[in-house]
Amino acid sequence: MVRVAMGAVLVAAIGAGCRGRAPADRPDQAALEATVDSLIPQVEKAVGLTFRAKPKFAVRTKEEVKAFLLGKLDGEFPAAKIEGVTAAYRLLGLISDTLDIKALLLPLYAEQVAGYYDPDSTTLYAVEGAKEDQLRLVLAHELVHALQHEQLPLESMLKDVTNADRLAASQAVLEGHATIAMLGVMLGQQAAAAGGTDALLADPDFWTQYRESVKTAQTSMPVFRSAPLIIREGLIFPYLGGAEFMRWWDGQPGKGPLPTREQLPRSTEQILHPDRYLANDGPVPLEFAEPRDGGVLHEDTMGELELQIWSAQLRGGGEVLDDLPLGWGGDRFRVYRTASGPALVLYTVWDDSTAGRRFATLTGSRFVDRSRVGYRTEVVALSLGGRSAVRIVRAPDGWDRWVSLPEARIGGVDSVPKP
Repeated sequence: MVRVAMGAVLVAAIGAGCRGRAPADRPDQAALEATVDSLIPQVEKAVGLTFRAKPKFAVRTKEEVKAFLLGKLDGEFPAAKIEGVTAAYRLLGLISDTLDIKALLLPLYAEQVAGYYDPDSTTLYAVEGAKEDQLRLVLAHELVHALQHEQLPLESMLKDVTNADRLAASQAVLEGHATIAMLGVMLGQQAAAAGGTDALLADPDFWTQYRESVKTAQTSMPVFRSAPLIIREGLIFPYLGGAEFMRWWDGQPGKGPLPTREQLPRSTEQILHPDRYLANDGPVPLEFAEPRDGGVLHEDTMGELELQIWSAQLRGGGEVLDDLPLGWGGDRFRVYRTASGPALVLYTVWDDSTAGRRFATLTGSRFVDRSRVGYRTEVVALSLGGRSAVRIVRAPDGWDRWVSLPEARIGGVDSVPKP
């Protein structure tokens, strides 16, 4: 649910661990241009695409970056949306009742960011004060985003706020693609010793080590370490999960270097489990039967990734088992305003009755067991458009909609509780 378009680039595994030359003063434009010029042919080779025009670039101070991020947060998370996301996360137990998400995100992204590409201005930025080796790493990554923008309408793609899960899938393709290319550019000597860049990047042991390096480096960052699981996993996923998907994509016959707009995965399920992408197993179009009105505070889709994170948290934390498919078919939730506090209604549909029953009896039961004072929680199995479904409601005890809960449908078919 919490997505910031083209946010911080995670340089943790290599960049944050770089012991190159000490941070320099603000580089002049000529020095930066020389670095970019040296990187462009390497990035083009790693990506398999050629720039149509030389990208614009500039250096920003940390204060300027903070101002940019604040502007992005204000634009992408207006007051009503952040209130709705916060309410949903609190009701699901994903964050504490005292956590201010927006207040967390600015220092979190400021801590993470070493460079960024801004689709609106079509300019890539490096943050002042980076080590020379780290600067090259950041610029290599962000040059890939500039190349992507020549192939895809990033400025509109990344402003699609109707489905957070679909947005997360698109971001995973972009960040995963940039991560692989960045590694191909920066790991020259190590790649040569391993038999070449392609051989190194195809080695599962390399990726296992890289994932652990990223996670270890991230936990050394105080704000990231203190963030809830849903924020931490959501921040890392586009880079690591996206890289895994794009590794798979590169091995598919007849595929281009980058998916077209029409070829983009439509869900995090397809990112996590590429066989679902190959089978064209897209999300079920799930919607609420009644139109959205002033009583609805927020509406969105969680997707498999966030359901996996939620399930892990309800198990008591630990590893998110996203390599094991849930059998997710689709979902949609709403947060309603009530006089006694927000109410959450979540509908999920499943590939088969086994997956639906497993979700209801494991995740659903654990959720019911974690009661909330003044609230009632209900988990009910449904038949939704002929598919196995589960409805989860957490709402104040006195909510007037308990007698007639909001319905969901697939293609106009209303939900009907199973006997």
